[in-house]
Amino acid sequence: MNYWVLALTFLSVNLDFFFILIFLLKQYRFKQVLLGYWIGILILMTASFLVGKTLAAFLPEWALGILGILPIYMALHDDDDDATQKQTSHSSVLTVLITYLSVCAGCNLAIFLPVLAGESWMQFALTLIFITILTVLIVWVINAIAELPVVTRVMNRFGEPLMKVIYVAIGGYVFWDSGLIHQLISWI
Repeated sequence: MNYWVLALTFLSVNLDFFFILIFLLKQYRFKQVLLGYWIGILILMTASFLVGKTLAAFLPEWALGILGILPIYMALHDDDDDATQKQTSHSSVLTVLITYLSVCAGCNLAIFLPVLAGESWMQFALTLIFITILTVLIVWVINAIAELPVVTRVMNRFGEPLMKVIYVAIGGYVFWDSGLIHQLISWI
């Protein structure tokens, strides 16, 4: 396995999610964000390795665009928890996981499939270790960026509405990029 290609692939397919990580790191604890993100990465990489070809045979890429409804729902869902109520670690990890899967599933499955297709089980295990290390480094760097005073000021002032706009935009992008919109138009 060419680790440069693997690193470049990981960075390119997750680049759009790095900005969302800033929001998530402002809202949840570092460990919760890291765990949810890491579980999502493991799920998508394993799916790419084990059943990617099967998914391509039975589920067209445009159908994955339906996942775009998840970030839109999260943006429109009013979170009216009062300040004394704390979210559990479980729900925070699950929120990060669902956010990651809804934003990155199509891209990751489509792009990692050819990269991982020729790997042996041992190479795949080494790939998962490499990606785990890369994930920890990325979340740590993004967390450091999120702690910069200018980023903190912007996030405190505009974070919630900006996050909602980004979630709606990501949902729309997932609809468009997956080919779902084109598919729906062709049916009309």
